[in-house]
This record gives sequence, structure tokens and C-alpha cells, in this order.
Amino acid sequence: MDPRVEQFMAKLKAKNPGEEVFHQAVQEVAESIIPYIEENPKYKHAKILERLAEPERVIIFRVPWINDKGELEINRGFRIQMNSVIGPYKGGLRFHPTVTLGVLKFLAFEQTLKNSLTTLPMGGAKGGSDFDPKGKSDNEVMRFCQSFMTELQRHIGPDTDVPAGDIGVGAREIGFLFGQYKRLRNEFTGVLTGKGIEWGGSLIRPEATGYGVAYFCSEMLKTRGDSLAGKTVTVSGSGNVAQYCVEKCNQLGAKVVTMSDSNGTIYDPDGISPEKLAFVFELKNERRGRIKEYAEHFGCQYLEGKRPWNIKCDVAMPCATQNELDGNDAQALLDNGCFCVCEGANMPSTIEAINKFVAAKILYSPGKASNAGGVATSGLEMTQNSMRLPWTKEEVDQRLHSIMINIHQTCVKYGKQEDGFINYVKGANIGGFVKVANAMLAQGYV
Repeated sequence: MDPRVEQFMAKLKAKNPGEEVFHQAVQEVAESIIPYIEENPKYKHAKILERLAEPERVIIFRVPWINDKGELEINRGFRIQMNSVIGPYKGGLRFHPTVTLGVLKFLAFEQTLKNSLTTLPMGGAKGGSDFDPKGKSDNEVMRFCQSFMTELQRHIGPDTDVPAGDIGVGAREIGFLFGQYKRLRNEFTGVLTGKGIEWGGSLIRPEATGYGVAYFCSEMLKTRGDSLAGKTVTVSGSGNVAQYCVEKCNQLGAKVVTMSDSNGTIYDPDGISPEKLAFVFELKNERRGRIKEYAEHFGCQYLEGKRPWNIKCDVAMPCATQNELDGNDAQALLDNGCFCVCEGANMPSTIEAINKFVAAKILYSPGKASNAGGVATSGLEMTQNSMRLPWTKEEVDQRLHSIMINIHQTCVKYGKQEDGFINYVKGANIGGFVKVANAMLAQGYV
């Protein structure tokens, strides 16, 4: 490790003990940014990176709620308001047992740079709870969401902080959260994104992250005179991002052969066709079942407890969760001829895996660039809410596609090396950093 990065990280770890995924996220950025800061001392003197790694505000609160047995349960709620220098805080809410302060700080830090890359006026934030919606009734989820929003509502607003969904927070949860906010504040505002179409939501928002990954991957392949047409693709996950990533890959002529959940992976060498994908939509979104049922229904292979990275492919798209692809997985992909990895999840690759991809000079995109389509379309939803005017599906999709092309161009601008190789890690980190850093310089010591 660069001694300057090592010194910076030692201070950050001492100040934030035990928050390993937060350390990982900051280190991945620092390795690109610190050499750039040395070349641009105005950022060094103003300690921009040190300020970027320190949240503007951390909110932690108790969430008591009553289960269907009439028993009191207590969870912990969080909102990390990381940086508001280019716009109101913007970032999702995650309901999952693995949610901790460190996890949300990593996500909020990543979100700040991701939102900057979209060019839309949005700061960075993240929040959520260690509540697990799995296995809960609709009434239990509603009671939890109402209790959660009763506290959160005093810290958010359309010009302050606009949360969205994330893992465990879909249309059902957003509806309950929005209803409670409106009830308590007596106002109908664009305070949450991912809303239902009938009450302020945007067309294409559910599809946006997955579509954006495929759009970004297409731009990467174009740099080598190629396209997704005819490519074999492995996708991890089977939630919102993975579903629509598969859908758009199909539309662009690729063959997706895997999907997964926390229990295992399905491998369908014939490809997950639109008809088969419809089964996944119904399985995951309506019945909330396990991906194993796909293998049973269509008679394909199910890999119990396995991830899809040992399966031969041209393109890999990790769309599940953080650190799902480690150094061994990266080596397996490279050994099997994979030449493009386009991230749909937030920080799904470990630092060891990233280093292997970059060293091999394959096409590799970090999630802060390639999965920015979701928050970009959330920004478009905010615009429509402010205008009190909905856009058509075609208009939103066209704007989304343009944003992903622009993000790719930014990555190329800051990441293209003398030998022609595009280091998307460096490009995304510096491209996201510069806009935020310049705004921080302009606004004083904030």
C-alpha cells in the first residue's frame, strides 16, 4: 500500500474502530484519490478527503413495534447524512439483519461519489434498520415502518433528505413509510422516491438500476468494438437489480445463465428467457420464494450454497450484496475467460478481487459508476415531483440511458491511461470526487 494511503487509513481506523466495510470502501477510494490530491494541493490543504470520510450527521434511534402475537419488539434505526454539499441528502433505506453503523457509513460514503457522478444535484446518505422483513406479515411490516418513520420524519424532507428503497425496502415498505410521513406532517411532498406510479412515483424507477448496469456495460464493451449481443452473462442475486439487469441483457441480445439468492445459485445453460424471467418475478416479488424453485420448475442445475463465479462466462454482473466476490472468485472468472465485470450491487468485489481485475486489464466497473442508474432515476422522480408533472416511460428511459453514457464518459476522462487501458476504478473515484471537492472548497469549511 502507498505509505500516504496507509497513514490516512491508520487514522481513519483508529477513529472508526471495528467498521471493516467502511474502512474497505474508504481505502478503495483513497488509493485513487490521494495521488490525485498530491497533484492538486488545494484539496490537500483543505483536507477534503478527511472531511468526505466524516459524516455530517449520524442519527441512531430506537424502533419499538408490536408483532402479530401482541408482543413488543425493538429494533435499531439509522440515518447517515454523509454529505450535502451538492444537494439534499439522497440514498436508500436498508432493512436487513446485517445492518450496522459501519455498513451504512460505507454505503453513504459510496453514495456521495455515486450521486456526484450522475451530475444531478444530490448529496449522499444511507439509512435503515436491523429489522428483517422476511417472514413478517404485511401488518407487522406496516407497524414497523410506521414506528420507524415516526422518528425519521423529523430529520428528512424534500429539500433536506430524500430516502429511497434498498435491500428489504421495496414498494410495500415505501408505501407504508410515505403514508406515515404524510399523516404526521400533513403534507404531500416528494420526500421518498420509489413511490407508486399512482401517488408520485416515476416510470422506469423499479427497472432503473438493473437497466443502468446493462447500459453501462454496453458502453464499456463499445470501447473494444464489442457489444452484449451473443455474450454469456452470469448474474448474482434475484432481487430488483438482478431481475431488471437480466431483462435488459436479454433485450440487448445477451444470454444470462445464472441467478442466485442467499441459499444458492441456479445455472440454466439455455439462458433465462423472458418467459423464465417472468417466473422469477412472480417467485420473488409476489410469493417471496427461494430461487431453488426455478431449478425445480425448469429442470436446471441448482448449486446449493454456491455463488455463480465458477461458471464460464464472458461477462459477470454481481447484483446481490457487498463482498460477494472475493480474490478466489476473481481468479476463477479470469481463468474461465471472463473479460468484463460490471457491478450492480454496492461494493460487491473485495479489494483483492478488484486488484486482480485491474491487473489483468479486463473491463471492470465499480458499482458507484455502473449501478448509479437507480439513484439517477430517483433524482428524475424528485424533478417530476417538484414540477408536479409525470414523464412518459420513454422519456425517463432516454434520460436514464443518457446519464449512464455521461457517467461512462467521466470514467474514461479520468481513468484512461497512456496505453489506452481504462481504469474505471480510478476514473469513477476521481470523477465523483472532483465535483464534490470543488463545491466544498467554494462553500468554506463545511
